[in-house]
Amino acid sequence: MLKQTSMLCARIPEALDMRLNALTEKTHRSKGYLVRKAIEQYLEDAEDLADAIVSYEEHLKSGKKGYSLEEMKERYGL
Repeated sequence: MLKQTSMLCARIPEALDMRLNALTEKTHRSKGYLVRKAIEQYLEDAEDLADAIVSYEEHLKSGKKGYSLEEMKERYGL
């Protein structure tokens, strides 16, 4: 069974295209594969960052005290 896919076209700087071409030669992977993997990784990182920002903003609104790394080390004897 084939997965449904969508086509995406993007203009990239020549220097980035040259890096992409070099990596395709080193890894024997297609440009499409490398771009897809790069987008997947970027989206995972961006989603994690967005979740962290929301959590941090909720923490600030809650009025609860936060602790620095040094305070936690001292508290737990690390």
